[in-house]
Amino acid sequence: MPSRDSTAEARLRVVRARIARAAIAAGRDPAGVCLLAVSKTFGAAAVRDLAACGQHEFGENYLREALDKQAALRDLPLMWHFIGPIQSNKTRAIAEHFSWVHGVDRVKIAERLSAQRPAGLPPLQVCIEVNVSGEASKGGVAAAELPALAAAVAALPGLRLRGLMAIPAPTSDGEAQRAAFRKMRELFDDLRARGHALDTLSMGMSGDLEAAILEGATIVRIGTALFGERTYLG
Repeated sequence: MPSRDSTAEARLRVVRARIARAAIAAGRDPAGVCLLAVSKTFGAAAVRDLAACGQHEFGENYLREALDKQAALRDLPLMWHFIGPIQSNKTRAIAEHFSWVHGVDRVKIAERLSAQRPAGLPPLQVCIEVNVSGEASKGGVAAAELPALAAAVAALPGLRLRGLMAIPAPTSDGEAQRAAFRKMRELFDDLRARGHALDTLSMGMSGDLEAAILEGATIVRIGTALFGERTYLG
């Protein structure tokens, strides 16, 4: 039976190869696509295994679980991204313990994150979440409301607006995947034309990372392809 280390290394190699092929197909440098390993529901040992293979950026959805992992892994030089829904009572801990936030979709949450970011830390790097598929069950700002939210977030001193994030409606159809990601790139380009210095499109997961990269993703958020299938309790 392969060791955890060798399994992690093999999975990481496969995902990096997928990223490289997609970037080259898009005429892009693979180094311009950041791999964010989404470690939610997997323990600190799994994160440590992947970190030993050279992966240093990790995304978490659940705050309590993330804080426990950060404490267990404080000896490692890891960068933590919070990518889950953000509740008002959790903004202080997120502002204090994460470098990036991918799910801002309300001015109130942005204001709290900015005010609660410790003075000794650099600004919190922020992506605004867009509900690109218009799903009632998902968070994210509507496209029509995006310019106003972007202007508000960009004005907050404790934050640095880096770009946009989305989780489109799942589909196995490659053209449909690309259409949603293309819409995100268009929204991104529109904000840049309005004067925002954006550089980040956080989009694409294990099942659609190729389509996302073809349409301009700079961060792909990969969980299953790196850690295996998740088991949720309760």
